[in-house]
Amino acid sequence: MAKDTKVTLDQWRALIAVIECGGYANAAEQLGKSQSTVSYAISQLEQALSVAVFKLEGRRSIATVAGETLYRRARHLLAEAESLENAASRMGQKIEPEVRLAADLLAPADDILHCLERFTEQYPTTRADVLESVLSGTEDALVQQQVDLAIVGRLPAGFIGDYLCSISLVGVAASSHPLHQLGRNVSAEDLRHHRQLIVRDSGIHRRYSAGWQEAEQRWTFTHINSSLMAVRRGLGYAWLPEGYLQDDLARGTIKRLPVEQGGERVIALYLVFADRDIAGPATRALADIIKAHFSAS
Repeated sequence: MAKDTKVTLDQWRALIAVIECGGYANAAEQLGKSQSTVSYAISQLEQALSVAVFKLEGRRSIATVAGETLYRRARHLLAEAESLENAASRMGQKIEPEVRLAADLLAPADDILHCLERFTEQYPTTRADVLESVLSGTEDALVQQQVDLAIVGRLPAGFIGDYLCSISLVGVAASSHPLHQLGRNVSAEDLRHHRQLIVRDSGIHRRYSAGWQEAEQRWTFTHINSSLMAVRRGLGYAWLPEGYLQDDLARGTIKRLPVEQGGERVIALYLVFADRDIAGPATRALADIIKAHFSAS
C-alpha cells in the first residue's frame, strides 16, 4: 500500500513561487492567495519535513541549501503531476479538437502542406495550428509543450526523434555580387568584408546564430523568403535551403558562392512528440502521415 505523503502539491507550489518571485508578497500575488496563506503553507511544509527551507537575511527570506534542493525536485514533481492530469484529460477525449505542430522553416512548406492535406482527409473536424519557427524557437515550443509535435533540426536534451530528411543549406549571392567578381575562390576573410543575411532565431532567448561568418555587416530577417529576396537584390550573401533556390539557380539570377570550404551545410530534420504518452489519436495520425511522406520522398 502506498504511503500517504506529508506535503501537498499546493505547499510545493508555494515553495516554488516564493523562491521564483523573491518573496512571500509577490508569490501570493502570483498564486492568487493571501500572503498569510502562503506563509502558512511554507510553515506546514517545514513542519512536515522537519527542515527549514528559508532563512531571514535582513527583511528578506532566502532559500536555505535544503530549500534550493527541494525547490529543484519540486519543479519536477509538479511537472509530472501536470503531465499526469493532461494524460487523464486526453484519455477522456475521443479525438482532439486541435493538433499543434511546430515546423522549423527548414522543413519544405510543400511537404508540410501535403501532410496536412492528407491529415484533414482523415480528421476533417480537427484543427491544425502550425507554428513556423527557427532554431531554438522550435525547441522552446517543444520543451514548453506549446505544441504536440515538432519538426526540429536539433534535438533538445531529453527528447527522442524520428529522422525525416536532410536539408542542404547553400551559400549564395546574386550573380552581380562583388564576391562573384573576384575570379577565385572566396575565403572566410572575403566573407567578413561583405554583408551577410541571416534568419533570426525565433527562440525566447535567441540562443543560436548558426552560420554567421562574423561579417562586419549583418542584416537579420524573420523569414527565409525575406532573406532570399534580399539576396536577389544583391544586398548580401546567405546560406539558404536548397529547396528555396532551385528556380533562381536555374535562371542564373543567383549563384552558389565558390567558397574555399563550407559552401554547403547539411542539417538533419527530426519529428518529435512533446509527450508521446498523452498524444491523442489525431496527433499520432499526423505523426504517422509525416513520417510516411518523408520516408517515401
